[in-house]
Amino acid sequence: MPESPESSVPEYRAGFASFVGRPNVGKSTLTNALVGEKVAITSSKPQTTRRAIRGIVHRPQGQLILVDTPGIHRPRTLLGERLNTLVQSTLGDVDVIALCVPADEKIGPGDRFINEQLDDFPRAKKVAVVTKTDLAGKARVAEQLLAVSELREWDAIIPVSAPRGEQLDVLADELIALLPPSEQPLYPAETLTDEQTEERIAELVREAALEGVSDELPHSIAVTIDDLVEREDKDLLEVYANLFVERDSQKGIIIGKGGVRLREVGSAARAQIEALLGRKVFLSIRVKVAKDWQRDPKQLGRLGF
Repeated sequence: MPESPESSVPEYRAGFASFVGRPNVGKSTLTNALVGEKVAITSSKPQTTRRAIRGIVHRPQGQLILVDTPGIHRPRTLLGERLNTLVQSTLGDVDVIALCVPADEKIGPGDRFINEQLDDFPRAKKVAVVTKTDLAGKARVAEQLLAVSELREWDAIIPVSAPRGEQLDVLADELIALLPPSEQPLYPAETLTDEQTEERIAELVREAALEGVSDELPHSIAVTIDDLVEREDKDLLEVYANLFVERDSQKGIIIGKGGVRLREVGSAARAQIEALLGRKVFLSIRVKVAKDWQRDPKQLGRLGF
């Protein structure tokens, strides 16, 4: 008996998926590319992502909520321990976990360590995503796909290039197909993230501050927003931000000789904030020292960790 038109329509699905992997394998870039808007900051610096950031992908056949998490790593500070705890709690709640492995780097101990951690989450479907295929030739990509397939039995293996937009639709379709059926979307159609405006602004300031600093300093940078003030006499939003570091020497690096470095950070951040809000912004950044905040429970709490 032939199927009726209604029975051939795919069942609507909605749920949560999380990208995991070593720092700098392209998780945040991939999240932004799938959502179609910058919801997570990106940087070449390790441990850029510090919160579980939700980006929402809308498709006719379903709604995919991507939870971008910090990279799983062996922690050296209390902050690192809390970030790992955040990842563990997040992965316990998602429907699909996608391990990201870059095409241009051989699978190493870090990738194997994270793959082993996935056994702690039996409820979630497991997908492998080979990222950065634009940085590797076809033969290298094929080699990596084979190497990834030997790690475990995956529900899907997908090679992608976020900068080029290659295979993103395939990835979205595969992830949605693995989500549970849902009678309706979990978020309204116009929603792309559940991040608050203040949080997104603080992250953009931190992203600007991360560029061009030495490897150790990025871990020491935290940003909070003191106030957002609407100017009544003109269409302008005043943003007052605090940028915290752990030592006086780091404060000097961030400010730079004659304040040059801080002005560069402010200019870059303001451009991103104006693009996000679609309006003119006045940005004031005050650099403060919170001694060894990564290891201090009270200061971590004040900074939102």
